Amino acid sequence: MQETLFILCAVIIIALAFDYVNGFHDAANAIATSVSTRSLSPGKAVTIAAVFNFIGAFLFTGVAKTITSGIVVGDATNRQSLILAALMGAIIWNIITWYFGLPSSSSHALVGGLVGVGIAHVGSQGVIWSGVVNKVIAPGLISPIIGIFFGYLFMLAIYWLLRNASSSIENKFKYAQWFSCMLMAFSQGSNDAQKVMGIITLALFSASTAGIISSDIQPTTDVLWQTKFACATTIALGTSAGGWRIIKTIGSKIVRLKPINGFVADATSASIILSAAALGMPISTTHVVTSSIMGVGAVKRFNAVRWSVAGNIVGAWVMTLPASAFIAWCSYYVIKLIDPGL
Repeated sequence: MQETLFILCAVIIIALAFDYVNGFHDAANAIATSVSTRSLSPGKAVTIAAVFNFIGAFLFTGVAKTITSGIVVGDATNRQSLILAALMGAIIWNIITWYFGLPSSSSHALVGGLVGVGIAHVGSQGVIWSGVVNKVIAPGLISPIIGIFFGYLFMLAIYWLLRNASSSIENKFKYAQWFSCMLMAFSQGSNDAQKVMGIITLALFSASTAGIISSDIQPTTDVLWQTKFACATTIALGTSAGGWRIIKTIGSKIVRLKPINGFVADATSASIILSAAALGMPISTTHVVTSSIMGVGAVKRFNAVRWSVAGNIVGAWVMTLPASAFIAWCSYYVIKLIDPGL
């Protein structure tokens, strides 16, 4: 399989397809609480999420740089077909979890795809394990704990502040959820869209060093504005397609939410996600949102949270990185049948 401009274009198209899938798979996180509490109609919620996903995608590039240089060594992604195999691992796992309505992590699916290809092509030394542990696994383990803890504390604080208010005050949080939905969508764009920017930047860097792209374009791992625009637009379009299976799981199956609960869960999640994006950590918006909802729900009473549903979600989280790595590993050997020179 000779490295050609056609293959580069195919990789970019598939990367954007992943971005689109990420849009309708993970963007449900941004609007699930607003829709389930009926603070926003599905149409308005999707429109708000799409617009603010687009805006948020331009804020940071730290996550994109982690994807381009912090997960696998250069030799593990020095050909377009390798990046293609990594993408296939992430996309296939995302589709499987979407089908079953499980809000798994697209972030970990993409990282898993890169790890699987790195191991298949170079061996275990092809993976920067310190980067995987420090930038992905550790934040992935800590962020749900932070989500539960701060969701619980924030909800307690709000209830205490409103302890003497009339019950009608809760209805006013329907309007507050407009703001929290915007903030949540903005934070998601600042983290999730960055991951595909990193993949496309890897593909362009590989093509540039191989001479596939015009010599006028210097090899660089900086994220081009054209890449930002393409990824931001695609994730916004994916968001507009909705993700109703996952909205149902997040918005109603974990715990029954009121507008006040939805506002607190969104505000907590957005704060955590924006902080991670600023630090270049590709955390899972799914992990953060669902854990924040659990924390908020536990304030009512411990058994208000449907822990069996939460357990299924946690199972999907645990499986995501190894499952997507395995699918990418298999994809590598399928592609190698076509391209024995890998």
